[in-house]
Amino acid sequence: MNLLIGSYVSMSKPDYLIGSINESISYGSNCFMIYTGAPQNSIRTELSKLNINKFQELLKKNNVDINNVVVHAPYIVNLGSNDKRKHAISTQTLKTEVYRTRQIGCKYLVLHPGNATDCSREQAIVNIVNGINAINKMNHDVIICLETMSGKGSEIGTNFKELSDIINKVNNKSLIGVCLDTCHINDAGYKNNDIDFVLKNFNDTIGLKYLKVIHLNDSKNDINSHKDRHENIGYGTIGFNNLLKWAYDKRLENVPKILETPWFNNKPMYKLEIECIKNKKWKDYRK
Repeated sequence: MNLLIGSYVSMSKPDYLIGSINESISYGSNCFMIYTGAPQNSIRTELSKLNINKFQELLKKNNVDINNVVVHAPYIVNLGSNDKRKHAISTQTLKTEVYRTRQIGCKYLVLHPGNATDCSREQAIVNIVNGINAINKMNHDVIICLETMSGKGSEIGTNFKELSDIINKVNNKSLIGVCLDTCHINDAGYKNNDIDFVLKNFNDTIGLKYLKVIHLNDSKNDINSHKDRHENIGYGTIGFNNLLKWAYDKRLENVPKILETPWFNNKPMYKLEIECIKNKKWKDYRK
């Protein structure tokens, strides 16, 4: 089968997007994920400086489908807020990110759904839906992918039912999807060692057609811990063989698998992790 595997890569000056694809290629990837600016804020470099045309040329030259390049929205977006000002700022920030994603040429924008910090979970879901529907009035091609969350604090999206509740109320179903994070669902209580059960649950609750991106991460924590701490592939509580099932399941063949694992000794482990996944054999690569 065609394995779509890659990782988060940086996009820093002066090369910006050119640096992103070159970093990804150095890891042996055929897909990858970027932020269009710092994840922690909404400050963004002008699109004209990102080297978009050269980036698209390099993708073609290296046989990387731009539809397998994923953008992640900044963490500060909280569409779940019941505070009108905060909700408006989050909606505008996400609207800008949708625009930037389209201009770069990408199809998928991953979003942490939001938090019920100042209202009930039910109201937060309504607020998230309202924000997405407002954004999609000007959005015609970028699919907002709601990420499965670990359940830390008041996060929305800790279970498939909450994501289904959002999707069911989104007006344009062609512009909504899901990003499944293996660390997050482990910490939320789903057993990664039984992929058939998890995918059946997902399909029955949401529908597999909505699964657009996978974040392939091990976890530092036991199942149902609600902590959200990623671990390098094979060093965590999920384990290499269980994560390999997610990488090679035929039902997920066309879904980009993105590593967001921690650095070790101040170095990214993505190249070594990807080699293990491609070889279907784990080794102690942190030695």
